[in-house]
Amino acid sequence: MTEIPTTTTQRPDDEPDPRANTRRARLRRRMGMHIYVLPNLVTTANMFFGFFAIIQAIKGQYLFASYAIVAAAFFDQLDGRVARMTHSTSQFGAEYDSLCDLVSFGVAPALLLYLWALHPFGRLGWVVSFLFAACGALRLARFNVQKNIVEKAYFQGLPIPMAAGIVASCVLFVDDLELDPVGAVPLLAMAALLAFVMVSNFRYRSFKDIDLKQRLPFSYLVLGVLLLTVVVLRHEIMIFALFLGYALLGAVFGVLRWGKPPRAIEPPIALLEVGDDLHEEIRDEDPPVTHPER
Repeated sequence: MTEIPTTTTQRPDDEPDPRANTRRARLRRRMGMHIYVLPNLVTTANMFFGFFAIIQAIKGQYLFASYAIVAAAFFDQLDGRVARMTHSTSQFGAEYDSLCDLVSFGVAPALLLYLWALHPFGRLGWVVSFLFAACGALRLARFNVQKNIVEKAYFQGLPIPMAAGIVASCVLFVDDLELDPVGAVPLLAMAALLAFVMVSNFRYRSFKDIDLKQRLPFSYLVLGVLLLTVVVLRHEIMIFALFLGYALLGAVFGVLRWGKPPRAIEPPIALLEVGDDLHEEIRDEDPPVTHPER
């Protein structure tokens, strides 16, 4: 009697799902991301000098902390230009730049303000310093979500590197005039006003629409030479005066509603709500890769 061979059939519940393997493979490919090294190294130098400024402020070396913030601002301007010149702009670089800016131009100048001048005010002093850092973070977040819908010739609110530059140049200004900054009420008011104008809707000229590679009137060169001469004569005083004048002019024009009205720009793509974006599940299709300007 011959035995009938029996075959075991696998239950449907135990069958491997090929779609699950595909999802895992695509998720693994996304997790193993590749980045552009050169512009992000320049951005890291920005954060390095911001952290160095924090260390120097804690040690009481306020002048070194101020110059470190200025160095961080230099690398902050350099990283975007390097990325555009090497065609290596990316969403990762844009987000990383904002995080480094928060350290260098939000936390570092806020701590410098408190340790240098505002600590005699007690709770009011550190709250105003925190307000400076918090408004700087809000300014960066608003810039990230509105960079595709605002005109590039103007900033909405005072840029956080400019606010940090005002704080750093103020330290140099006070030291050059040999004034006592400890417990100074004008410095407390300046910190609060800087926090306010960063999150305001005041429009500040960005000068991104000026192309210095093209031919310009001769008066532009004369004005540049005069400005350079004035700054070199007393850079400790003139840099602070120029930065503060830029911030005050934007605030005055904003309060009095002078200047051109903001021009509406149609967004290139539909923007998603942040809350919906956080809870959106990973789909089977790979999302399109975008490379926004840093």
